[in-house]
Amino acid sequence: MGMNCLVTGATGYIGGRLVPELLAAGHRVRCMARDPGRLRDHPWAGEVETARADVLDAAALRAALEGVDVAYYLVHAMGGAGDFADRDRRGARNFAAAAHEAGVRRVVFLGGLEPDGRSSPHLRSRAEVARILLEGPVPAAVLRAGVIIGSGSASFEMLRYLTERLPVMVTPRWVHSRVQPIAVRDVLRYLTGVAELPPEVDRAFDIGGPDVLTYREMMLRYASVAGLPRRLILPVRVLSPKLSSLWVGLITPVPGGLARPLVESLTSEVVCREHDIAGYVPDPPGGLTGFDDAVGLALKRVREADVTTRWSSASTAGAPSDPLPTDPDWAGGSLYADERELRTAAPPDAVWRVIEGVGGENGWYSLPVAWRLRGLLDRLAGGVGLRRGRRDPRRLRVGDAVDFWRVEELEPGRLLRLRAEMRLPGLAWLEMSVRPAADGPGCVYAQRAVFHPHGLLGHLYWWAIAPFHGLIFGGMPRNIVRAARAEV
Repeated sequence: MGMNCLVTGATGYIGGRLVPELLAAGHRVRCMARDPGRLRDHPWAGEVETARADVLDAAALRAALEGVDVAYYLVHAMGGAGDFADRDRRGARNFAAAAHEAGVRRVVFLGGLEPDGRSSPHLRSRAEVARILLEGPVPAAVLRAGVIIGSGSASFEMLRYLTERLPVMVTPRWVHSRVQPIAVRDVLRYLTGVAELPPEVDRAFDIGGPDVLTYREMMLRYASVAGLPRRLILPVRVLSPKLSSLWVGLITPVPGGLARPLVESLTSEVVCREHDIAGYVPDPPGGLTGFDDAVGLALKRVREADVTTRWSSASTAGAPSDPLPTDPDWAGGSLYADERELRTAAPPDAVWRVIEGVGGENGWYSLPVAWRLRGLLDRLAGGVGLRRGRRDPRRLRVGDAVDFWRVEELEPGRLLRLRAEMRLPGLAWLEMSVRPAADGPGCVYAQRAVFHPHGLLGHLYWWAIAPFHGLIFGGMPRNIVRAARAEV
């Protein structure tokens, strides 16, 4: 029989992915947030209760915990300004007291592995929160994890950007620190499983994947899985954690307030000391997810050319390692886009007929010489060029070839998405859509060209061709709506 679960931090990376796992396990879920409105874009928003509360507000916290069997404490002032340790301390004490008053049967907390040697302020704060919850009157299960591997995880995104953007890296000494990364799917399996621990279990568990690696080894293995050339890593002694975090902030889009505690946590080794959790939540039949497989899962969306969660209104939940529409803009890897819209008096069906007829003999409605040149360059590089044309001059279906594109998605009368099959240092899509005008006759033509770069060469490619986007993509909306008006 399912239990009533409260998830704090449901707007965060782990919380947002834990909720659907709990629902799938048959539990009822209530999500607590300071602003419940931030939960509405999650695919599962209509399947949960919401509660407006803050862990520093004891009265609101007590109301949010009413009727709850298992309460997940996934709140941490990561990157917060001021005395974050004091806020963490007070929040944990409030939560432990309110859970007891509400009759909660178990508290679950996800903390960090305790390092060998001196720990960072944020790891010390997480350890203190764990102690407060374990010393509280409600049985607690504290899971201690190191680097979590999954698209959207701040630790993983830092690893992703450093490796993809820098073929040669001058790095600080902490690249030789040993860590025990864990796939986000295994973290969520443990978090879901401990909800049903017997009441006498009141302790912390170390959780980690099967691989113990240095950060340098993780970067090299990430490059291998991602299909990047081998990275040259040159450690130096002069980069302090503060300088390292500034360097990370310069190279990656991970905010400095997150980069600093992440870097500080890597200055010491963080490796599991025990694997007792397997006695309560057994390892899956195939074993825990290895580092290479975890990276492969995190990159799977891009490899399958399905990045709609990053640039469209995706509404369905994927695997835990997939990106979510609610992830921060800097999560999920780099994604460049050229977006344009144009309103026209032409009816939507006329515009759609032009959209569905692009390519082949009809061309691409902008600077034909540029498209022919791009096709020639693609053929010289061993690609297909423009020679494939189209199967049918008027109608398309999913899977059709259109010059050096492939139809990936087709919603008749509304949307056409093409995936590039030309030789590129990355993945590219071209999306064209039409929608009725909201305030009168006519319609709006919308166009997006999206590029996911592969390594440093991919970034250089995008910026090298950026000056020509206005010529290539800028003329398409004008010419497409002009052609549609001519049909009317």
